[in-house]
Amino acid sequence: MNLRDLQYLVALADQRHFGRAAEACFVSQPTLSTQIKKLEAELGAELLERSPRQVMLTAVGEQVVAHARTVLAEAEAIRGIARHAQDPRAGTLRVGAFPTIAPYLLPHVIPALRHTLPDLELLLVEEKSAVLLDQVRTGRLDAAVLALPVDDDTLHVQPLFREDFVLAVPAGHRLAAPTSAGSDGEPIGLESLADERILLLTDGHCLRDQALAVCQLAGVAEKEGFRATSLETLRHMVAAGVGVTLLPTLAVSAPVPSSPAIALRQFGPPAPHRDVALVWRRTSVFREVLPEVAHVLATLPQGLVTPLSG
Repeated sequence: MNLRDLQYLVALADQRHFGRAAEACFVSQPTLSTQIKKLEAELGAELLERSPRQVMLTAVGEQVVAHARTVLAEAEAIRGIARHAQDPRAGTLRVGAFPTIAPYLLPHVIPALRHTLPDLELLLVEEKSAVLLDQVRTGRLDAAVLALPVDDDTLHVQPLFREDFVLAVPAGHRLAAPTSAGSDGEPIGLESLADERILLLTDGHCLRDQALAVCQLAGVAEKEGFRATSLETLRHMVAAGVGVTLLPTLAVSAPVPSSPAIALRQFGPPAPHRDVALVWRRTSVFREVLPEVAHVLATLPQGLVTPLSG
């Protein structure tokens, strides 16, 4: 058994297809298939159920893959230690961010990260929060941008900033009318949402949970029969007059273009918000560099967010 065989097995577990797994590992399909069969022979157990249409893991295969992921993560950590022995600010840093912040935060910070840490290669991953947290814990990611709270004693949590939510309504909505509260730039209160039905993201998005908490405070219900998979879908539905929603400040700020079909209203204090942090393993080989990364991530144009200390 060697690390390459474990990489092939994990790729199969992820891709569920010999051809795609081979492409992911940069080998031919016969090579990958042969090595998997050799691994099964060595272990004396079938790891896969093979059919013309799909590849499934056996119960034993599932257990082996779980351990293989840990072994590969530890092997990568060993390589990282060696790289850092040569240059602590070099190597490849794998950073994740959840979908409702990644496209809006990264354009502000990537140039500064490249300037601050020019020899550090950044690999960026966009995934839902639960997936990111698991990948940080298992070593598949070095750090992740997550919304608080994050409760795990094995992780270091570095608060970055507080981001307010704004109310997005169709341009012809009562809250966008000249006579409505907030139309002249003054904040509105949560009570203004009375009788509204809020458009929300589907399950698994942390923003959904945050918005539901706001709805509970305001006594507002979710619009039935609709759940979006992205902020852009929410934005389009508001523009089409389907309903109203909550959007994070970064998602409605430059360089994101504004829409004449959508009116935005800020909330008065205490405004609904989310607190964002950078999270990494306390034992990470990047633990001396990640505070610098966190500082850059927290340094956004003035007025967009409120910096947090921790």
